[in-house]
Amino acid sequence: MDKKTVRDFLVGRRARVTPEQAGIPVYGDDRRVPGLRREEVAMLAGVSIDYYTRLERGNIGGASDGVLDAIARALRLDDVERAHLFDLARAASAPRARAVPPLPHGVRPSVQRMLDSMGAPAIVHNARQDLVAANRLGRALYSPHFDTDRRPPNMARFVFLDPRARDYYVDWPLARRTTAAMLRLEAGRNPMDGELTALVGELSARSAVFARDWADHDVHRHRTGRKSFRHPDVGLIEVDFDVFEPAGEERLWIVGYTAEPGTPSADAVALLGTLTATREEADREHHGTAPDA
Repeated sequence: MDKKTVRDFLVGRRARVTPEQAGIPVYGDDRRVPGLRREEVAMLAGVSIDYYTRLERGNIGGASDGVLDAIARALRLDDVERAHLFDLARAASAPRARAVPPLPHGVRPSVQRMLDSMGAPAIVHNARQDLVAANRLGRALYSPHFDTDRRPPNMARFVFLDPRARDYYVDWPLARRTTAAMLRLEAGRNPMDGELTALVGELSARSAVFARDWADHDVHRHRTGRKSFRHPDVGLIEVDFDVFEPAGEERLWIVGYTAEPGTPSADAVALLGTLTATREEADREHHGTAPDA
């Protein structure tokens, strides 16, 4: 883990916390930093200013869990940011680079059968944001992503490099910031992942927007929430999503999408299913194949 990554993360988090938020009285208006000073973070964490300065300069290897916890509290880190801080410290403490197993590019048959049995859209992505599996409705919902010659399709490439993303995602700025933050979190967990490093390098070279978002050092873990898509076939779809980690499938996540019953979005999802079935039937007739048993 390079020292600049650690430094930029800690400096960025320090700049977000105001003295008022930290309960530090402010006298006068001569402050030169937008957030906390180094000595204020050190005081809140109960460490010396020299020691905190060394940590912020990237020398975080060997820091104890107690110190990291204290720094996380002082900087008001959330659970994901705290985990990222610990990942950075572990990477800095590693005696040598460790090999990272290749990310899965698919799912085992039982997982695919489970996806196919679901009545709601579902996709599966790996830690690099590759779309490695989906059920019919999931593929239909994410059809612009799958409309590419690259396999597997990559959500980060679509979000930052495909002009259709700005229309497909109703809140494209949020989608792109979240995507960059998810990649940043994974880079902290597995800094020696060569394929992830290559993807970040590609996006940085081809997208100035990604380079700016990446420089923010934000981290994010998808759990649950709501997304809004402007689908090219059925229009606006607002769905809730929930994320699951399948047992035995390391660094894979299943994302299921559901629309509230009785809403226009539920009707849009149903219409999407009808259109998908109609197209599949037409394709089977065109190729002279029998429908699935």
